[in-house]
Amino acid sequence: MKNRIKIWFHSGNDTDIREISLRKSLLLFSTLFFIACAGAVSYFGHDYYVLKRTDLDNTTLHETIASQKTELEDQRRQIQVFAGEIQDLKEKITKLGQLENQVRLIADIDKSGQSSGLLGIGGVPETDLGQDLPLDTRHNALIREMHHQVNQIRSVADEEKLDFNELIAKLEKKKNLLGSTPSIKPVSGIITSPFGYRKSPFTGKRSFHSGLDISNRMGTKIVSTANGKVIFTGRKSSYGNVVIIDHGYGKATKYAHLRDILVHKGQQIKRGDAIATLGNSGRSTGPHLHYEVLVNGAPVNPSKYILN
Repeated sequence: MKNRIKIWFHSGNDTDIREISLRKSLLLFSTLFFIACAGAVSYFGHDYYVLKRTDLDNTTLHETIASQKTELEDQRRQIQVFAGEIQDLKEKITKLGQLENQVRLIADIDKSGQSSGLLGIGGVPETDLGQDLPLDTRHNALIREMHHQVNQIRSVADEEKLDFNELIAKLEKKKNLLGSTPSIKPVSGIITSPFGYRKSPFTGKRSFHSGLDISNRMGTKIVSTANGKVIFTGRKSSYGNVVIIDHGYGKATKYAHLRDILVHKGQQIKRGDAIATLGNSGRSTGPHLHYEVLVNGAPVNPSKYILN
């Protein structure tokens, strides 16, 4: 009996007493088995908890990475749009600079100081903006480059503003000169032969062309390109019917191959006044206007004196 343990169960009734007798070895085994099971459950339960927590953390991490990737893609697209806008700004500033130079040439106004321009401002290579590039490739460098270019453009724009303010002030003092300086296209149409050396349509040899040839239909209205005084109307050998206007300040314009002449010698003319109609008189291959700009008697490129 020493190897057994008795356990009594009492239900509260004196006559209802139950007795269980267990071997000590069985009870010890059962206790150890219970402890082992509890330990195993605790161990695997903890592993399961760690696994679930890790899985949850990984899910959160993947969501964060996906969100950051989306954000990078959006930023890359914004950078592409931004790069296009920067390029547009540079082109507009360049055109403004060209217009300023053209106005200065026409008005005979020198530019004080060094030209501002867009020297030193490069574009962002399209290869650095490709959608196929890894999102982190030059990303931060591109953003810095954008800000750098914007700052440069702002600086150039400020300089151009000062240049234009200076130009406007000088233009105010040169209204008479401007009014007397050729600055518009004398007739609508297509420029068929520019100023400079060309192959002669008559001899086939290289010869100098002293004006612009502008083609259009017979009878198209021709206007004076500046204020001035008509100093010649009539026929000039191979030029056919011709009108020459003296604009003062050493500048004059010639209009040749005309059909009808609408002005007379000595007449005062305003810019835009009709002076003749387009024709085919003289030595000509077809209806067109031969237009010249002369400075101190020498022909210069008329294209530089056309703003419209």
